[in-house]
Amino acid sequence: MSDLPASLSTALGLVAGLDAKLLDIVALSLSVSLSAVLLSAVLALPLGALLAVGRFAGRRTLTVIANGFMGLPAVVVGLLVYLLLSRAGPLGPLGLLFTPTAMVIAQAILVAPLLVALTRQTVEDAWREYQEQLHSLGATTHQATATLLWDTRYSLFTVMLAGFGRAISEVGAVMIVGGNIDGVTRVMTTTIALETSKGDLPLALALGLILVALVLAINALAYVTGAWAQRRLG
Repeated sequence: MSDLPASLSTALGLVAGLDAKLLDIVALSLSVSLSAVLLSAVLALPLGALLAVGRFAGRRTLTVIANGFMGLPAVVVGLLVYLLLSRAGPLGPLGLLFTPTAMVIAQAILVAPLLVALTRQTVEDAWREYQEQLHSLGATTHQATATLLWDTRYSLFTVMLAGFGRAISEVGAVMIVGGNIDGVTRVMTTTIALETSKGDLPLALALGLILVALVLAINALAYVTGAWAQRRLG
């Protein structure tokens, strides 16, 4: 514990000095997590909206699955993606294991249920308000879904921020499928875990400070976006 002040001072120096290794790790973390959220959103947002508006067989089952998988352990997702991408797996020939792409896939799968569930709730609230109006205009299910996705875009941006927060702070899945390779797949969370186990606190503390700052910034942006959207639409 006596080394903590010195380690913290060194960590602050790394952040203030824009250490190259530190910046590379942060950049890779942001790239992987942003890519994962965008990839997941392409399918998750329309599916969530369709679950809110549509009436089809299996709708309730899909809703329960999406809600249940919000708490899916990250290591389980990592294991499943590892099995898919390993040499013996169906996607093994692609050679994606232990690459940033594998990490994007794992995080996208992990984030998808959260985006589906939150999108469904957001669009369902709007659907209750505009259902009669859309029916009177003769809108089909797909037209209503597209309309409500656009109408709730500011709220859905907040949903995506929540997904990004989940992705950027994840460690288990990316450790398994990325391998935590220095300079290749080492992101903030895996580096913090590794450096702490080695007793190298300055880098771990520096990355921890940045990660906390990012999480706070995401929450602040979500709050500001929500408040701005309410004023604009109110």
